[in-house]
Amino acid sequence: MFTGIVEGIGEVKNIRRLGSEVTYIIRVPAFFSDCHPGDSLAADGVCLTITMVKGDLFTLDISPETLKRSTLGKIKQGEMVNLERALRLSDRLGGHLVSGHVDGTGIIERIAKLQRSWTIQIGIDQSLSRYLIEKGSIAVDGISLTINRCMGASFDITIIPQTARVTTILRKGVGSTVNIEIDMVSKYIERLVSNDRLAISRETSSRIDRDMLIRYGFGGGNGDF
Repeated sequence: MFTGIVEGIGEVKNIRRLGSEVTYIIRVPAFFSDCHPGDSLAADGVCLTITMVKGDLFTLDISPETLKRSTLGKIKQGEMVNLERALRLSDRLGGHLVSGHVDGTGIIERIAKLQRSWTIQIGIDQSLSRYLIEKGSIAVDGISLTINRCMGASFDITIIPQTARVTTILRKGVGSTVNIEIDMVSKYIERLVSNDRLAISRETSSRIDRDMLIRYGFGGGNGDF
């Protein structure tokens, strides 16, 4: 589990491909030295498992499913990625609960410079846009951000100077692809509501009793059959 508060930027030093799987070797900041093999690490918002640690070089294996759903399959050697270590239960939750299980990708459609900050418009698939609400939370490349505005299958976010300094978001231009993780709370609510509706539908369809038959015109005027 993560918070979407990016702790540092790592450099992809090597990419090894074996069939449909990929292994990254990433150079991490010095203060990541408390990480060990088996620990979780978010790279551009994707939860990965550290398989080897050699000094400041971390090895991470990436599955075909992760490559399909995220931008990690498009990253090239020498590029930079946002990094966050897994959340400790004693840590402050500065962003929002982020699982690192990316829902899909988005496209940067517009970048507008303000006085000291930037507004970025991102387009996503229509299947994900239904989860967006103004002032709701969203993770973009692992960065916890607040949605300013929703416009169909697009949304606006604001990047403040601090976020610009400690993440890779402004290294990407219009047309670049970013990882998107929807606020997990909205997905749980949708699941619970859909299950309730299904249960009600099944209960209604299977309950054939006297009242239902009368309601649909069966029986005499006095309710006799």
